[in-house]
Amino acid sequence: MKPDGKDPAQAGVWAYLPEQPRPGREGGPLSGLSFSVKDLYGVPGWPLRASTPAPLPPVQGSPLVTRLSGLGAELVGKTHLHEIALGITGANPFGGTPNSLDRQRVAGGSSSGAAASVALGCCDFALGTDTGGSIRVPAAWCGVVGYKPSKGHPLWPLEGVLPLSPTCDHAGPLARDVQMIVRVQEALSGQKIAAQEWKGVQVGLWNPEGWLNSEAEAALLDTARQLEALGATLTPVLLPDMLDAYSDTVQSEAAAVHHAALALPDPGFSAGTLALLRRGAALTPEQVAVARERQEVYAELLEQQMQGLDLLLAPAVPSAAPLTGQDDVQTLGGNVPLRLAVLRLTVPFSLLGWPVLTLPCPAPDGLSVGVQLVGRPGDDARLLGLGRSLEARRAVNTNAENSADSNARPLR
Repeated sequence: MKPDGKDPAQAGVWAYLPEQPRPGREGGPLSGLSFSVKDLYGVPGWPLRASTPAPLPPVQGSPLVTRLSGLGAELVGKTHLHEIALGITGANPFGGTPNSLDRQRVAGGSSSGAAASVALGCCDFALGTDTGGSIRVPAAWCGVVGYKPSKGHPLWPLEGVLPLSPTCDHAGPLARDVQMIVRVQEALSGQKIAAQEWKGVQVGLWNPEGWLNSEAEAALLDTARQLEALGATLTPVLLPDMLDAYSDTVQSEAAAVHHAALALPDPGFSAGTLALLRRGAALTPEQVAVARERQEVYAELLEQQMQGLDLLLAPAVPSAAPLTGQDDVQTLGGNVPLRLAVLRLTVPFSLLGWPVLTLPCPAPDGLSVGVQLVGRPGDDARLLGLGRSLEARRAVNTNAENSADSNARPLR
């Protein structure tokens, strides 16, 4: 599907569409591919609004965008996001981004337009950012793949990106399959990423009791069975809710980023975003220091839980995408506020900087949930190689199921 600012199916996706895409270098390893960028990335000559009418600090051009163009990829436009990336639904003062699987539902945020742009086939991959789940949540809800690299990964620099929280921010891609993510990573690194065998891999299974609905839990356990069939060994892992450390860290840093706008009589942010920024600005240095100490405690705890394990399998979202305006989620443990239900699943791995590959899983009514494959910091290539193998096995299983369904249909 061609990027089109007037196409109703693409409403809410594009923050900026140029008259013509910006071509990539001919003959590069990504030639023939196209990509979008979340409107936090600086692109010389293109506006940067971060899906807000509020004034923003200046942002230089992104070296990552320049690098991808130099590798041959064509840049088609900039995508909408949850206002300044401070949220998980994709809401912003311009109307937000609907879910391409069901337009009555949210796409997820903050990289909402990025996920929608690849789900709709407008581009081959998209650049997003992830501070607490902002690549992984929209990937799961829109039925695409998201990759949050290790914190500080040299192939995915944050220079030229409007920050939200320097402590937790990550740059990364979304695509319709793992193979495309791998192709981009290979082009950036100049090194091949081979499919990895799952046989003998020690996997921690994080299935927090009562945090999911039945559909999300079924997807998680089905993926666990797939890994066991491939030869992996699974061991239960327990992790706590880490939102206390995350919220104070992110909101205080976001308030510092946007301090100039907050000093104005009318900063221009929507009410919900402004409330979070005001809360962050009101935190004392002592409160922020406590959050930092908790982060260190959680880092040690995750290391302890991962002793002897190579990888972690975790849910990406508690349920399929909620309806626009829905404020809570019905889980097996009861009714939970949406923000809490989602972020407690994704926050640990951005707070602590571990790499994550999020894979979509089908849910009833044509919707999607997802799982997270969490690797050890710096072990990104192995994580992607294992993801390739799992995706290939899933494709074989899907083809076999489709063939069985076809053979079972009565002749007419």
